[in-house]
Amino acid sequence: MCGRYASTRSPEDLTRLFQVTDWRPDETLAPSWNVAPTDQVYAVLERTARDEDGGGEVRRELRALRWGLVPSWAKDPKVGARMINARVETVHDKPAYRRAFARRRCLLPADGFYEWEPVKDEATGKARKQPYFIQPADGQLMAMAGLYEYWRNPDVTNDDDPDAWLTTCTIITTEATDAAGRIHPRMPLALAPDHYDAWLDPRHQNTDDLRGLLTRPADGRLDARPVSTAVNDVRNNGPHLLAEVT
Repeated sequence: MCGRYASTRSPEDLTRLFQVTDWRPDETLAPSWNVAPTDQVYAVLERTARDEDGGGEVRRELRALRWGLVPSWAKDPKVGARMINARVETVHDKPAYRRAFARRRCLLPADGFYEWEPVKDEATGKARKQPYFIQPADGQLMAMAGLYEYWRNPDVTNDDDPDAWLTTCTIITTEATDAAGRIHPRMPLALAPDHYDAWLDPRHQNTDDLRGLLTRPADGRLDARPVSTAVNDVRNNGPHLLAEVT
């Protein structure tokens, strides 16, 4: 799974890197070296602007969404905390994800992600989990493949009320390889830049073609370094979390 990651690029950088045309300054997020489930995260997505004829141009947006997908039919939005990841093997037909996979796909920018390896503590002899920070070997930004969904709050009567809608997202994962595979069996999937357009286009709904766009981050060329257990506490944040430990 992918349960924590780092996302520190500015919205100005992200709009340039992903050719975003619509960004809301009021959704600006602070850099985070410890993104955790239910946090607000940046997502790049495309939506069709409706006009009087029922059509409209497709706009690429940078949005702040809550990490942990809440299906539109969910009774309680708290289920999102358990739906931070979607397995690529089943994402196209699982009831919670299949509609979003066909129509509401996004990219989640990340500097890298964290995974934990079970190890034996030499000092105590007890088992513990050692966190690692995993990133592309070339230091480039990752564009993790994600899905997003809308949930309508039944307690709010006015559709125009900002509290009427909750927009959430999930990260698609696959079997891990290379550096990540030595630490944890799962890892997030990513998109190569030349696949961004096809993945984000809401008019593209062929699930077989879409699954073919998904690749391992940096084609599996990843670096992993052990980092402090300070990352285990969601209250800790800052670039010091990425520092290698012995």
